[in-house]
Amino acid sequence: MTVVLAEDDVDIRDLVQIVLEGLDLTVTAVGNGAEALAECRRVKPRLLLLDITMPIMNGLEVCREVRADPELKDVPVILMTARAQASDVQAGMEAGADTYIIKPFGPIELREHVEDILGNGRGDWTTNVG
Repeated sequence: MTVVLAEDDVDIRDLVQIVLEGLDLTVTAVGNGAEALAECRRVKPRLLLLDITMPIMNGLEVCREVRADPELKDVPVILMTARAQASDVQAGMEAGADTYIIKPFGPIELREHVEDILGNGRGDWTTNVG
């Protein structure tokens, strides 16, 4: 199962990729929003993780584009950001995100969000991770 990860901070991108691969997910990692949207259109991922603050296209813009695309509109989206104000969370949810993770986050929190999204009836993915 393929996941597209868009994060411009290499250290965070590496951490998230390690966690996702530990869940037996195939990760396509990119560094900006435009690449994320192109990869989504190319691979039709099972999940999209987006940093909000990225070059070229921000995560909110990518999320809106994904929701407007008939082939991608049902792809679950997790936004990752240091923006913790209630208005930021609201903007993310209004853009179409399924959930919102506030940085800094740890591997366990990330894993729980991913397992929740992928196991919520949008598909047949289940996990054996304890």
